[in-house]
Amino acid sequence: MLKLRYLSHSAVILDDGTNQVIIDPFITGNPTCPIKWQDVEANYIILTHAHGDHFGDTMQIAQKNDALVIAVNELANYVARNGAKAHNMHIGGSFNFPFGKVKFTVAHHGSSNNENEYMGEPAGVIVTIGGKKVYHAGDTGLFMDMKLIGETDEIDVFLAPIGDNFTMGIDDAIKAAEFVKPKLVIPIHYNTFPVINANPHEFAQKATARGFNAKVLEYGETIEIE
Repeated sequence: MLKLRYLSHSAVILDDGTNQVIIDPFITGNPTCPIKWQDVEANYIILTHAHGDHFGDTMQIAQKNDALVIAVNELANYVARNGAKAHNMHIGGSFNFPFGKVKFTVAHHGSSNNENEYMGEPAGVIVTIGGKKVYHAGDTGLFMDMKLIGETDEIDVFLAPIGDNFTMGIDDAIKAAEFVKPKLVIPIHYNTFPVINANPHEFAQKATARGFNAKVLEYGETIEIE
């Protein structure tokens, strides 16, 4: 059993009933997020990259919950230097945690902190938890290796950025879904700021027209993945 809660932007909580994993916890300063960072209970944090709208409240949540931060090597080192527990990984590698497996994938983007320090490569992540595989693409443009992900991993949920400008737009995200072949595709990374305004319902309609099960989640909404 897996519950997925979409907080807004790229922030998602995965809950298998025992473990809570939050991805890219951008809460403070996020105008669309319905909760405060103090509300988050999570024993694992996964980061796709270091930009402020993804790193967000990582340090506060990690220290409050004694949570383990999982990230690519350079970003994990930064987290550890600043006083939180970290597990270093890198793209293409996977590791089995008590909740399940984490595998980092390619993402075409960048990764630096608020001081413009290089924080390693950006990534997407495939999380196996509660008997399901969730592919969070992170911030990325469309790339052909997504087709390999669809061929080698049976993805239950694909979290696809649609906001354009910094990531894929709607039409490229549809093509990404065609590559990944998920059982369910959910749009993320839109409407947080004017520059990434996009209509998630347009994405869902186009995805449905191409035979995909697509769902738009309200900010803060929780669904059970069956």
